[in-house]
Amino acid sequence: MNTHPILQFLNEAQQNAVTCDAPALLVLAGAGSGKTRVLVHRMAWLISECGLSPHALLAVTFTNKAAHEMRGRIEDLLGRPAGAMWVGTFHGLAHRLLRAHARDAGLDENFQILDSDDQLRIVKRVVREMGLDENEWQPKQAQWFISARKDDGQRPQDIKHNGDLFTATMTSIYSHYEQACRQSSLVDFAELLLRAYELLRDNEHLRTHYQNRFRHVLVDEFQDTNAIQYRWIKLISGNTSAITIVGDDDQSIYGWRGAKIENIHRFQQEYNDSETIRLEQNYRSTSTILQAANAVIANNNDRLGKNLWTSGDQGEPISLYAAFNEQEEARFIASRIQDYVNQGNNYRECAILYRSNAQSRVLEEALLQRGMPYRIYGGLRFFERAEIKDTLAYCRLIANRDDDAAFERVVNTPTRGLGQKSIEVVRDIARNHKITLWQAASKVVEENLLPARARNGLMTFQELVANMESETGEADLHELIDFVIEASGLLEMYLKEKGEKGLARKENLQELVSAAREFDIDQYLYDTELEAEEAGLPESADGESGLPVMEDEMPPLVAFLSHASLEAGEAQAEKYEDSVQLMTLHSAKGLEFPVVFLTGLEEKLFPHQMSMDDIDGLAEERRLCYVGITRAMKKLYLLHAEKRRLWGKETYPSISRFVREIPSSLIEEVRLNAQVSQPMFGTSSLMDSDQGPEGFQLGQMVEHPKFGHGVILNFEGSGPQARIQINFESVGPKTLVLAYAKLEPVMA
Repeated sequence: MNTHPILQFLNEAQQNAVTCDAPALLVLAGAGSGKTRVLVHRMAWLISECGLSPHALLAVTFTNKAAHEMRGRIEDLLGRPAGAMWVGTFHGLAHRLLRAHARDAGLDENFQILDSDDQLRIVKRVVREMGLDENEWQPKQAQWFISARKDDGQRPQDIKHNGDLFTATMTSIYSHYEQACRQSSLVDFAELLLRAYELLRDNEHLRTHYQNRFRHVLVDEFQDTNAIQYRWIKLISGNTSAITIVGDDDQSIYGWRGAKIENIHRFQQEYNDSETIRLEQNYRSTSTILQAANAVIANNNDRLGKNLWTSGDQGEPISLYAAFNEQEEARFIASRIQDYVNQGNNYRECAILYRSNAQSRVLEEALLQRGMPYRIYGGLRFFERAEIKDTLAYCRLIANRDDDAAFERVVNTPTRGLGQKSIEVVRDIARNHKITLWQAASKVVEENLLPARARNGLMTFQELVANMESETGEADLHELIDFVIEASGLLEMYLKEKGEKGLARKENLQELVSAAREFDIDQYLYDTELEAEEAGLPESADGESGLPVMEDEMPPLVAFLSHASLEAGEAQAEKYEDSVQLMTLHSAKGLEFPVVFLTGLEEKLFPHQMSMDDIDGLAEERRLCYVGITRAMKKLYLLHAEKRRLWGKETYPSISRFVREIPSSLIEEVRLNAQVSQPMFGTSSLMDSDQGPEGFQLGQMVEHPKFGHGVILNFEGSGPQARIQINFESVGPKTLVLAYAKLEPVMA
């Protein structure tokens, strides 16, 4: 091993990458192979051994946190400050460039940066000033269009609409938006990059200056660069600067937000004298996990190619569990996490990964039922998401017109011509007359207290809510929710948000319909009574619990809204509290956990149905699976359900092709009684024994004091806290906690 201070703790491939003197270097860094370490040590090497000044280095990262960490580690290696070095994100460095040369860039020296919310407000104003209908030409959609065009390096005059009304109108909004920003000296995030690129492209003096200054340009996560970022890097490095890019084509998973995997391939084509060094030794995962990841990703074509390996342990086999449905999948995960924590480990060491945000609802419920702390990493809990809260606000108004909070949330969502001034008039009348906002709105309409457009918008809103109630009077709960989502215009509004975000909102709304379909008011009331018993609440005079009396005729909608409020009211664990980590696979990139549960491995869910018929889309789904697998350090669980209600529909999916691509020798199938066997893909797990907890058995007839006779279908766990699934003759399948179920065997 090399004893040089900068190289002594690096493996051979890492040392080669750090010391390489090629003018263009691609470091193809596999998951967990120490790419950041290599990047930092290469920069330190260039300064200490190659004589480059920190002033002559430009390093680009994708997060401010990574940039700060990189600078600190370089200073630790060198033992001196590196303040002259430009290290930052694309946006941060572009901002620095524009501040230094504002006038050359056509900006006021005191230009301000718009955040996403401020940008949307300006787009809304532009749409109104153009006389466009906000319901037809949604500001959110226009905001997305503008940012996407800038990411591709296009100004309004560069866009060819060829007679297409949508493209022509959006381009016109883009043009008017540019004028508004120019007038107020405002710059959005996408503009930072485009304006910085144009500054160097159009100003030969500045371009030459920076190309001469930065003798070496280094870029991290190169596979995630978009079109304008690639052009910016190519322009600032020129023909004389050396360039190092670090990336992994197998972890390119952000195509939906503009990242272009072909950039990493273009680099090799456009820099003919480039050298490629592969980092394949993994320091994170067991050999079993890496073999599984290699087997899956090998099915993608057009890879640059590498094979992860480790000098560490073979590790445990990967556990495959075939659940009966999504509820059982979630309960199994919660049970395994509890077992893990009971062995003296921490909740935070466990991560549950899913393809779709909508999957989190059932997983959250399972953790809440067990009182297990959890956090949604990089996102909101299911009932806290905007589209869910919007829908439930309409439902709350159907149930109770005097719900002021619900009124305020959706009175202008989707937009119906009501500005803040109009809503403030309604608030003032409610306050002055001590009436609710709904009553105040009625007064405003009756007495013509607003301009015609706002008055009509308010009247339309009240008629909409009234119509929702009348149209769903005899409907089942899930039908009511489904009708509200459509009739309110929320679904149409959110579908206009292009890309992964709009799709996620749609799926969450469909999952809300599933939640309503599954909601059982009898079970809800029964569980509430159990909570009272467990809490030791005093009995009332009639011998009942001390809870408020809840009759069986309680409207299902009211009960469901109460359930949703309680779920939303359960606070997430604090950021630094020991808690289970839940996240989408996209959010998991860059993270690692000792124990990982990869859920919903079914065709049309993962790979996602929107990508299955597209070669490039399917390849990105496979890369996403590769990322998910390589998050696991010691133990990986793969889970799929034989029946799943997702996005409002009940399906019987087949197991994901990604599971079938893993050699069966690496997998053990988990059985309900903790036995394991080699997997039989596409078939369910069978129990080796019918014996259940506390002497109960599968197929046994039992009697419940409230639900009557039923047959035991399934059970999970042991002892009094075991959960038993029973198909009751009167009410169908229910899952009960044995300790509180008060079951009695029925003699044949």
